[in-house]
Amino acid sequence: MLPKATTPWTPTEAAHLMRRAGFGGSPAEVARIHALGRVEAVEALLHPAENPSLAAPSWTRPERWREEGRERFEKMRELREAVPGMTEADREKARREANQQFQRTNRQRQAELAAWWFDRMRHSGSPLREKMVLFWHDHFATSAQKVRDAGLLFQQNELFRKHALGDFRQLTHAVLWDPAMMLYLDTQSSRKGKPNENFAREVMELFTLGEGNYTEQDIHEAARAFTGYKLDRRTGEVFHARRQWDGGEKTVFGKTANFDGDGLIDLLFEQDAAARHLPAKLWAYFVEDEPPAAVVKELGKTFRESGFRVDAVLREIFLSKVFYDPSVIRGQIKSPVQFLAQMCQELEIDGLPDAYFASVSLQLGQVLFMPPNVAGWDWGRAWINTNTLLSRYNVAGVVTTGSADGSADARGTRGGEEAEEMMMAGAEQGQGGRMLARLVQRSMRRWDGPDFETIAPRPLREDPEKLVDALVERFFQGDPGEKQRAAFIDYAQSKKGVIFTNHEVAELCHLMMSTPQYQLC
Repeated sequence: MLPKATTPWTPTEAAHLMRRAGFGGSPAEVARIHALGRVEAVEALLHPAENPSLAAPSWTRPERWREEGRERFEKMRELREAVPGMTEADREKARREANQQFQRTNRQRQAELAAWWFDRMRHSGSPLREKMVLFWHDHFATSAQKVRDAGLLFQQNELFRKHALGDFRQLTHAVLWDPAMMLYLDTQSSRKGKPNENFAREVMELFTLGEGNYTEQDIHEAARAFTGYKLDRRTGEVFHARRQWDGGEKTVFGKTANFDGDGLIDLLFEQDAAARHLPAKLWAYFVEDEPPAAVVKELGKTFRESGFRVDAVLREIFLSKVFYDPSVIRGQIKSPVQFLAQMCQELEIDGLPDAYFASVSLQLGQVLFMPPNVAGWDWGRAWINTNTLLSRYNVAGVVTTGSADGSADARGTRGGEEAEEMMMAGAEQGQGGRMLARLVQRSMRRWDGPDFETIAPRPLREDPEKLVDALVERFFQGDPGEKQRAAFIDYAQSKKGVIFTNHEVAELCHLMMSTPQYQLC
């Protein structure tokens, strides 16, 4: 077991836990977590009280999208057959138009699903669970570009939520039967005599064991075990077609048996590497990029002894001494989703307009339900380059100064200009981009933005130093450095004038969010 933290539990450490095990919080939320004490705070994250009011979009109800799937299948079947009065060219045109309408609806639903999930990250009452759903989405990566069915993506998202903190072995079994994964890795086309090796390779290399802990022969043989799994596109249901399954003996990791898919997954968890691979990834996700060998060994022991429970590993991480080391705190570059969610938490806003969230997700390089490949996103330094850093600064300007004072004049100032830059960037991406740009413009005009009267009460504005310290505590939960603090104070003093308006407060918030320190979690 890793050495436990024994130093006094501080608000800085509480804020660190909230950022890493969730998406940050307001000063009041940090104070609430701090008041629990370290152990109880960790347990509260591992055993959250869910918010039942966050209903998913109505089209996600299984009976509805399954009925739509049957209707779509029947319509396309009819158009493939001879229809009285229709030429072959007419039928082809009708098929193309029907498919285009389905794709339009699907893209709209995908965007709606991403916005719904972003809201869950912030309002579900279970930030660690949602942080783990994001982890699983990256670990068991599938993309809407290939799956092309928002209903199946929602189903997978709920699967990750159900198993987020539980038995990793059970989750891996469930992923074998997951329709979105079957489409993404072509499992549904794998049959006896013609096995597809995609799932066999990724379940070993990416999902359970890690590179170097299997042979190519292991993959060839394991692929035979994963034959015969079929997806009914009309209903989204998965079944095992025994006639298309290779029921012969396979030799994998030196064991010979007539493995099916579930039997092969059980065999994977008998390997030593299965206890090390996931804990190493969890350490990189929550703590630091390169997990020390000694840490992986200890966490691997906990993982196997707990029956591959994810919560057992996370509890040990969040109570460990090294998790609260000064070199770890504020040592991780925020992912775009973390950047946006944490900004909303700290500004105490309900969320971002859906169209704007879709636009900035694209600009910043992390669109939910669209990881770049089966290995997921590149994390850490890969999130930051000249363009994405400038986009982050622009986003901070739009979210703060763009709606300062809630007036049209304020929206037309710097924040409005930055919103226009974002929209122009979207418009350059063609017809879809121009449509998104128009939606962004309309949605931002109706958006109220932060309540600066709450964030910076009027009496606080009389003293620039106290105002800066309050905002520094809100956005950094620690010392940003004397030089940086002095720069904030100089800016606040220069803007104070006769009255420190909401617009000036917004500009000060924007300045803080446009610093290198704010990009760190």
